[in-house]
Order: sequence, then C-alpha cells, then structure tokens
Amino acid sequence: MPRKQMKPRADRGQLQQVIAGLSQGIVLIEPDGTIVWANEAALEMHGCKRLDQLGTNAAGYRKRFVLRYRNNHVLAAGQYPVARVARGEQFSDVTVEVRSRTGDGLCRVHQVGSLLLTNEDGAVELLALISKDVTEWMSAEERFERTFAANPAPAVICRLGDMRYIKANQGFLEMTGSAREDIVERPFHEFDVLRDAEHRDAALDALNEHRTIPQQEATLRLKNGDEQFVIVAGHPIEVADENCMLFTFINLDHRKKTEQALRHSEERFAKAFRLAPVPMLVCSQRDLRVIEANDAFAAITSQAQADLAGRSFADLGFWIQQKSLTELKLALEANLDIRDHEVHLRTRDGADIECLLSAEPINIQDEACLLCVVQDITDRKRSEADLIAAIEAVMKDTSWFSRTVMEKLAQIRRPGGPAGELATLTPRERQVLELICKGQTDSEIAAALKLSRNTVRNHVATLYGKIGVNRRSAAVVWGRERGLAAY
Repeated sequence: MPRKQMKPRADRGQLQQVIAGLSQGIVLIEPDGTIVWANEAALEMHGCKRLDQLGTNAAGYRKRFVLRYRNNHVLAAGQYPVARVARGEQFSDVTVEVRSRTGDGLCRVHQVGSLLLTNEDGAVELLALISKDVTEWMSAEERFERTFAANPAPAVICRLGDMRYIKANQGFLEMTGSAREDIVERPFHEFDVLRDAEHRDAALDALNEHRTIPQQEATLRLKNGDEQFVIVAGHPIEVADENCMLFTFINLDHRKKTEQALRHSEERFAKAFRLAPVPMLVCSQRDLRVIEANDAFAAITSQAQADLAGRSFADLGFWIQQKSLTELKLALEANLDIRDHEVHLRTRDGADIECLLSAEPINIQDEACLLCVVQDITDRKRSEADLIAAIEAVMKDTSWFSRTVMEKLAQIRRPGGPAGELATLTPRERQVLELICKGQTDSEIAAALKLSRNTVRNHVATLYGKIGVNRRSAAVVWGRERGLAAY
C-alpha cells in the first residue's frame, strides 16, 4: 500500500489511543457514514460490548436504537446525531433520550455534539460523535422539577447571573395572583421579593454572595397593587450549572390581618376600660395583683393610676372577711363568676367605702386575669341603716302589728340574712331550689312536682336570675349556704 495511504491509519491509531480512556463516549465515523470505531465509554452508554452492536452506519444505528427529545418527540431519521455527523454538521449540547429497540430495558440520556477532523488541506478525514451520559443529572433535575412544582409552599428561583426569575411554582402563582409569564424571566428589581424585609441589606449581601438568607418578614407588592405580608427565606442552589437562589415563602396575610384585628380590639377594650364611669381593675388571677386600673377607680381611691399597678388587694386597702376571701378563692378555682361580694375599701385619704366586688375571668396575652368591677354602695348602705333605725324605733311598740307584718319588718332589718334572701323566692321557686340542692335533674323535678320539663326550665331560669348565678353547681352552693341542705 502506498505510503500516502498509510499515514491516516497511523494517525487514527494514535487518536484512538488518546481517546480510548476518556469518560466521554467517542464514536468515529468515516466521511462515507461508516461507523469505524468507538471507545469503551461510548459502547457502555449504548449497552453494547462490540462495535457491530452499534450498527455499521446511521441506518443500522436507527434499527437498534430509538431516540427522543426531552419533550418526548421521536427524532426523524435525518435528526439522529449519527446522521447529522455523517452529513458533516457541527452541533453541540443536544440532549436526547436513547432507548434500545431490542427490549433489553436500556434507557439513557445523552448530551451529544460533533467534531470534524480535517487534514492539512482542510479536507474532512474523520468525523466524531461525542456523547456525555447525563442520565443521573437529568433524573435528579426531573425529581427537583416535580418536587418544586408539587410543593404547596410558594417558591420562585432567581438566576444570579442576570438576576432574573427562571421558575415559579403553582403555590407562588396562587399566592400572588400572577400568571407564570408575569414572573419567569422578569428582573429581580421589578419584582423584589425582599422588599421591606426586616434585614434587607444583609439579605441582599447574602443574595449577591450566594449564601443562605435567613427567614424574615417582608412585603410583596402584587400585580393589582395590593400588598402581601410574607416570611421569606433564600436557599442557594445550582440549576443547569448556574448559581441560583431558591426563595420560599409563608403567607402571613391572614395572620397579620388577625393580629391587626386583635390589636384594634385590644385598643377598643383599653379605651372603653379606661373611660368607663364604673371603677374597674384588671388583676392577675394568681396573686390578685393589679395590672391596670381605670380612671374611675383611681378617682374613688384618690390615687394615681401609676401608683396602683403592681399592688395587691391588701395593699390597695381592700378589707375582705376571711369567709368572703375563701369563697372568692373557691369560686376562682371552680372558674365560677364572682358576683356582688361585699368588701370595704379604704381610700388614700383614710375614708372607708363600702363596695360590691364582681369579677370575671379573662385571658390577656396568655395570662389568667380577672376583670374586677367595684360598685360603691356607701350611700345605699347609709339609707338602709337609716331605714332599719326607723323600723327599730317603730317596733318598740308592736302591739298593733300583725304577725305577717312583724316577719316582713324583721326581714327588712336583716336584708343580708339567709331568711331575707330565701323570702324573695316564690314557694314554687323554693321547691325547685330544694330539689336542685338534693341533686335532682330537671326531668326528676318535673316528675316530683307534676310539671312539664319546659315549666321546670322556666322556673330554673327565673331562679338563677333572682339569686345571681348561671350554673347549677353555683345554685347548689347558694342554697346550701342558706340552709337548704337541712330540708
């Protein structure tokens, strides 16, 4: 064979030695389209052990393998990379899915390109198909895409190279009311997800340096001009070998609106509390220390509001009898309403005021508190005392009074006594109360008194109103304290 024909063979042998150990797959093709050589990487990427299993040319290759683009479209005969190389086309980074037609389960993703080898005269002597197996990378990317799209938490991805958004999931589109084209490829400065962020400067530094952005509150400006309160965080990632930032969000709009409504409600309560004409206190349920007093309470005690906060009932000059104090504590432990406890209050000037103390358990910032209302009954007590004195003067000569009138006068003389309180009840109401104290239900009371259950319920409701309770257990306590347990 002439020397001129031997030179290309020697060169090809050297070329094959150079590329045999490359991790990329290399397939060498003659200008006439014949497949003449492939390295181990190329054979392995096609699931082959011998060169002839690739096919002798582009037509043979098509008989053994079916190729699809990533959009699942099957390649036509002329679109096969082997055929394009044989035609002398130059291309790079074409991604195709390769499946075997033999049913052996081969399914790989190749990223392919071409290389034309020319001689000194510029004529093409050899063609090369260069392949890279990107199956795992594409599989990971597909998993990421599926996870990103299915994640209910709103998220967008911003490419740092040009500071444009490249992906937005459905959760983000729903939260912002945007279409995908409104977000994707939009510059960061036009849709700033760190707008009004708590630590904006530090967040922007972390964004530029491809570092994690800790979660913080921010405000998104929506397409319709509204604002959305969110918690935003940034997570550095790589997409297609490019540095990107994954922004995730928690919608705070509902919570913010709830907080605002709660704050407005608290403001209205505070204003109504402060300006109420009735003396009131808010105190801790645990130790009965004052948290806040309104203007009316400060006025009757002749003390400044600032001097009242933090003081206990004893410090304020409340005189509570031991029995009343015990009842007060038991009612608090049973979570019962406290109504009209008689107490004495000494003002800063040393004057004594007779009061009725009522209290309602409330919760303020997760702390158990009491809202206390104080009613000044000093004048009323004085009037009652004057009336009793007058009655006692009249009763010095009772010979002309009937027994009924005597009993009524005696009850008036002892308005706070048990007999006087029970006398305010009708005979039927007293019967109902006695049976309640014995533990009978409405049905049992109805059977005992030969009444309908609705009638019994009406009597019970009237009874509760008269004795100032709203629970059956409280009615039992009230009746037993007045001796009904003995009946």
